[in-house]
Order: sequence, then C-alpha cells, then structure tokens
Amino acid sequence: MRALVVTAVAAEADSVAAGLTPHPDPVTPEPRALPGGYLISRRDLPGLAVDVLVGGVGPASAAAATATALALADYSLVVSAGIGGGFAPAAPLGSLVVADAIVAADLGADTPDGFVAVDALGFGRSVHLPPAELAARAAEATGALLAPVLTVSTVTGTAARAAELAARHPLAGAEAMEGFGVAEAAAAHGLPVLEVRAVSNAVGPRDRAAWRIGDALGALTAGFRALGPVLVTWGERHEHR
Repeated sequence: MRALVVTAVAAEADSVAAGLTPHPDPVTPEPRALPGGYLISRRDLPGLAVDVLVGGVGPASAAAATATALALADYSLVVSAGIGGGFAPAAPLGSLVVADAIVAADLGADTPDGFVAVDALGFGRSVHLPPAELAARAAEATGALLAPVLTVSTVTGTAARAAELAARHPLAGAEAMEGFGVAEAAAAHGLPVLEVRAVSNAVGPRDRAAWRIGDALGALTAGFRALGPVLVTWGERHEHR
C-alpha cells in the first residue's frame, strides 16, 4: 500500500515524517521536487510506503499539490495533516482532532438571512466524509477527538467569527486551511481521505502569544507514531478491494 500525507509547510511535514520514521532512525533520502515546486519525501513502514508532501497554505494550494502528486504515482489513501485551531473546550491546546467530516466552512454566499453553503446553492459540495471505520480507529489509536474539521480560507481571529462558525457547526472540533482542498483532489481520483489536526491555538480572538505551535508539532509527531499501525492494518484490509 502507498499513502500520501499532505501538509501545508515544512515544519508540519518534518513532524509527520518523524512520527512515521522507524526506530532506530534509518538514513532517509532528501525530499525531492515535484512539478509546481512541491517537495515530497518517503517513509517506509512494514507494508506501507508513505509519501509526505509539502503542499502550501490554503485549500487551492493544497488541492493543486495533491492533484499533482496523485497524477504522478498510484496511492490508496490520502491524508491531510498539520496544525490548526481548536474549538474550546472540546479541543484544547496540544490535543489532536481526527475528522469525521471535512467541511468547506466558508465556501458559499452571504445573504440577508445568513451564510448559505455552496451545495445549498446548487453548486458542488461542501462536505467530504472520511471512511468511518478508519477515522474511528485513528481517533482511538491517537487519543484524538473525532469531530468535523472545518476548512477556511481566512483563519478565524475574532470572537464573533468563532461564534458564527460554532453556531453553524456545533460539533466542530478544529479549523484549518487545507483539508477540503486535499479531499477534493482525492475524490477526483476516487481515493479515500483522512484529516488529522494538532491544536496549536484556540479558535477565536487572534493572540499569537497564546499559540503553542511547538506543542502542536510534537503532538503531530506522537499522533503519527500511533497512527502508522492503523494505516498499515487498514491498507492490508483494503489493498485488493
């Protein structure tokens, strides 16, 4: 089985790769370039090859990078991974969230009666659903909250915006900027998708001093260390379907 993990930036990719690196640490090749300027590196687990892609920030960059990688190699699973904001109190700083739904939270239209999602407008879709069994097993193995993860093009920075998102998505665990773009590219290739987020900050008023990016990156590494066997098992069960 071969899986593709898509991150936004190099620090996230390094954290994922560290979690997927067998111990003791073998010599690993330098990341290689893909068309479009994207970087990808390989990690090999028993029965599972994982390519970790640095795809850029935002849903458009994530979709383009993922589509490029999927056009150049055969994969069985796509994972969007990185850090993000957590909805308090369900997802505190340093915790993990595994998506049971990947939601395009600001793709749609503003109207006098409020926000209308793109699918309600009759165009496309606004939700992708990861395989329920895989998401549940991933959450159990990593100790993560299993909840919707919202994809936004603009990070929430006010209490009013946080309240609006929470009202429209009361079960949401986290927000990030890439998951829906990754999921769109995966769907175009008929592939299942998973999203894993480590919480670096609370969704709400922007306060960089309160962010815990290092803690979140550490949680991402620990999460992927626990997630590796889950991906291997899932791949073995689905490889020939």
